[in-house]
Amino acid sequence: MQTLEKAGTAAATSASETGETILGSLSGFLGSIQEGVGQYGLKIVGGIVALIIGLWIVKMVMKAIKKAFNKSNLDPTLKPFLVTLAGFLLKVLLFISIAGIVGIPTATFAALLAAVGLAIGGAFNGSLGHMAAGVMLLIFRPFKVGDLIETDGKLGFVKEISVFVTVLETFQNKTEIIPNGAITAGTITNLTTIGNLRVDMPFAIQYGTDIEKAKQIVMDVMKSDQNVLQNPAPRVAVNNLGANGVELLALPYSTCETYWDVYWDTRQKIVEALGKANYDAPLPQRIVTMKS
Repeated sequence: MQTLEKAGTAAATSASETGETILGSLSGFLGSIQEGVGQYGLKIVGGIVALIIGLWIVKMVMKAIKKAFNKSNLDPTLKPFLVTLAGFLLKVLLFISIAGIVGIPTATFAALLAAVGLAIGGAFNGSLGHMAAGVMLLIFRPFKVGDLIETDGKLGFVKEISVFVTVLETFQNKTEIIPNGAITAGTITNLTTIGNLRVDMPFAIQYGTDIEKAKQIVMDVMKSDQNVLQNPAPRVAVNNLGANGVELLALPYSTCETYWDVYWDTRQKIVEALGKANYDAPLPQRIVTMKS
């Protein structure tokens, strides 16, 4: 009996010690959690508050930068690119500052940022190519904001050159957004560089009619048209001897803005003037010979 009592007492003592050990471990674990929350909780909250305030400050600074750019004589071509770049740099500086507040070492954060940058770069390889093409466009300046260009099968006035895309406004009031990579990879035709455009207008008269008189009628129309430039001077020339008549070519010059006015309206005036002078359009002719 005494032996059994001693064994029971020893078991109870061992269970008690085990319970105390478990309770001590749990107490230490909870203490560690409380210490960690106490140590990093305030930093995380501070980081969130700093992020909110920082984004608001960045927004205010970007508004001030845009206003300063609008008041300055800065080239309109550079404005969108510089605004985007400034916003990106300010946000990077903000995130680095927040990392310091939270307690992440700057070197570690920089390494993490570089790794994320490489991952994003691999995922958006094409976008980075468009960004590089945008930088090339700003360096070599084949065109600027306001120019009339033809590129990637689109014709329109340049409204914006941003980091990744170029925005065109067509004569049909369509907004064409073209990736910069597609522009630099193809042909760029700048119709504004010289300052005027020649509008080629072919027309024809019948054989046997007065060519010089027809040319003078067309010249009078172009000289009296306010949309036709007189310097360079317009010209009318014989372009070809066709199967059914003499093919003439009117060569007026216009500004980029009035190109379509000359292309359509001046052409109509030429047709009407020739009609009033009894110049009929040449019709297909066939010579039939009869053998006796």
